[in-house]
Amino acid sequence: MSGYTSDPRIRWTEWLPWVAALAFFFTLPEYLSLGARILIYILFALSLDLILGYAGIITLGHSAFFGLGAYTAGLLAAHGWGEPLTGLLCAAVVAAVVGYLTSFLVVRGAALTQLMITLGVGLLLLEIANKATRWTGGANGLSDMTVDKLLGVFRFDLEGRTGYVYSLVVAFAAFVLVRRVVSSPFGLSLRAIREGAARMPALGAPVGRRLVAAFTFAAALAGIAGALLTQTTQVVGLEVLGLQRSATVLIMLVLGGTGRLYGAFIGAGLFMLIQDYFARRYPMFWQLWIGCLLVAVVLVGRGGILGIADALRARWAGRRAP
Repeated sequence: MSGYTSDPRIRWTEWLPWVAALAFFFTLPEYLSLGARILIYILFALSLDLILGYAGIITLGHSAFFGLGAYTAGLLAAHGWGEPLTGLLCAAVVAAVVGYLTSFLVVRGAALTQLMITLGVGLLLLEIANKATRWTGGANGLSDMTVDKLLGVFRFDLEGRTGYVYSLVVAFAAFVLVRRVVSSPFGLSLRAIREGAARMPALGAPVGRRLVAAFTFAAALAGIAGALLTQTTQVVGLEVLGLQRSATVLIMLVLGGTGRLYGAFIGAGLFMLIQDYFARRYPMFWQLWIGCLLVAVVLVGRGGILGIADALRARWAGRRAP
């Protein structure tokens, strides 16, 4: 499950996390709301992995596109358009357009420049949402919204059944799409750009256009994740645009492993489960445990949890070799 493959077909081992996610629906029905949030953050982390792990674009403002998607779906629902699927589509389009417009500033800079520009865009959108109280509700956010039944049949219930299945299907569809993208020549060129952008023009690869396309696609995916959160919780606030949201998804990705696809799955799932457990048992100190876990993973090995697993597997194979 390293993600470094040119084969677009999904191997049988890659089905296991999705089978586990499906089994979660039947075995832990009382935690479906938490499960839906985990799936949404998996999608959010996957969108970040596309630009950070594969294209090498450093960002601290990815929550800008997550928040744009969340507010787009929320505003549509609050003004009478609560159909979920078209809300997702509109959220993806809005986030993609803003991502495309800002990408020209981001891809031209070095690492520190990328960091500052993405952070600035996120803070700018946060301030706009805070001031535009007539539309966004300001600090109070949006809560007076109604999301229609999914496909006209399935109501978003308090138990979270519809929200979980909805999030699972969307997250899986996005994963399949991203996997095909990173397994394509386009995805291979993104890795080559990350490893040595200066050499790519000599090979005839348009570096700027490839990075703009990746950034726009990742923004659209983040917008879909934000819209999913709004539709399943039927509330949206300023925190979806905040720096903490960007930092959180970055931590998730670092925990799981960047540039590996399933690093998003493992990192987001582990982070959310640990956060839920320690927030209930130690509400004042749960961030301490998250910090300890992050430090331990970074110190033990490179590449997050999947990187550690690869190193252990290689060591085991070396010991068994004659």
